[in-house]
Amino acid sequence: MVKKNFLKNYGFIIAMLVAIIAGCIVGWIFPVVKAEDGSVISSGATVLEPFGKVFVNLMFCVVVPMVFFSISSAIGNMQSPKRAGKILGTTIATFFVTGFIAALLFYFVMLIIPPVTHTYNLTEGEVGDTISIPQMIINFFTVEDFSALFSRKAMLPLIVASVFTGFGIQGCGGSESIVGKFFSNMTEVIMRIVKIITYYAPIGFFGFFASLVATYGPDLIGDYSRALITYYVFCFVYMFVAFPLYAWFGGGQKGISVMFKHLFRPAVTAFGTCSSVATIPTNMDVAEESGVPKDVTDIVLPMGATMHMDGSAMSAILKVAFLFGIFGMDFNGTRAILAIIIGVFSSVAMSGIPGGGGVGELVLVTMFFPDQMAIAYPIALALGNLIDPPATMVNAAGDYVVSFIVARFTDGKDWLLKKTEDKPMNKKVS
Repeated sequence: MVKKNFLKNYGFIIAMLVAIIAGCIVGWIFPVVKAEDGSVISSGATVLEPFGKVFVNLMFCVVVPMVFFSISSAIGNMQSPKRAGKILGTTIATFFVTGFIAALLFYFVMLIIPPVTHTYNLTEGEVGDTISIPQMIINFFTVEDFSALFSRKAMLPLIVASVFTGFGIQGCGGSESIVGKFFSNMTEVIMRIVKIITYYAPIGFFGFFASLVATYGPDLIGDYSRALITYYVFCFVYMFVAFPLYAWFGGGQKGISVMFKHLFRPAVTAFGTCSSVATIPTNMDVAEESGVPKDVTDIVLPMGATMHMDGSAMSAILKVAFLFGIFGMDFNGTRAILAIIIGVFSSVAMSGIPGGGGVGELVLVTMFFPDQMAIAYPIALALGNLIDPPATMVNAAGDYVVSFIVARFTDGKDWLLKKTEDKPMNKKVS
């Protein structure tokens, strides 16, 4: 019986881990082979990339309607507009606070362990025209046409539209209206579809990591190793030190044990897919199992996929520190303060997809290295790609942990104790 329960609870996680490890081994054995002129002689394990791409694309296709219906339904079916506003306000404030803490901590790490000790001679690349700050703000929250709204590339505008839709539903009957019931049912339907897609995850992880290691394996042991090792290690330190403190603040002593019991699943999923958006379904499942109120998770988790970016805030500090070291500039004083502020704000505006579309790198390079953009941008972009897995792990797994904090402010500091007390009573009644 114990063995059966173990396989039921952890069998899928073990399958994912085995697939990831197997993919890494295959990618290491069969790397990409290039000639001296840079041309590819052998593609190696990158031929397996389509298996991973299929899984990620399936998740991307289903996640857009899921975000739209879940947020709209959560707000539209709330009994009180005041509660909806309280959840939204608490969520956004928490995202900024945890992002600032992450960036500040990693800045001190960079002071203790400088990411580079020498300069790099890199070929300058072409960098297109930079986007003005007003235009960037417009692009973050709006799109030019309705058809462009329903795209994973417009996730923040989609969330804004979902919030407005939710308040519109609430103002026209809420959960009792035909539209409110339809949105609630559609959310359930989409979550069922997600569960079906998830069965393919181990195969997708195998192909993704085989291609990743085959492509970046040489870089992982090259000149970037110092920065990469520092970042990878600190991401795990942050997850095992800061997350328990957040869980304790949000759910008390009980919150720590509950958080650790469920944290592994979203962390592995995020590390494997390199996508906060693709981790939303897993976060939804573990948050429900943890007892987080559904109206909280339906808002916090989709919003967190694009706005809660502790890992990206730390990566922004790493990129700036790396570039400052290369160009022989001091990374302290007002520059450091500005880097932390920009790192937090640019990371909050990131999209929940692998690499973040290069937007964060462009913001940082434009602000700090306007005269060396052709050199600085490729370096920042390469770092962003190489540290994407642990950064996304901290980003996405942190969304689940933040839901504890939001639940405390919306349902009281004893919300988790009440949930655990209700479970035995419900079982007894049934």
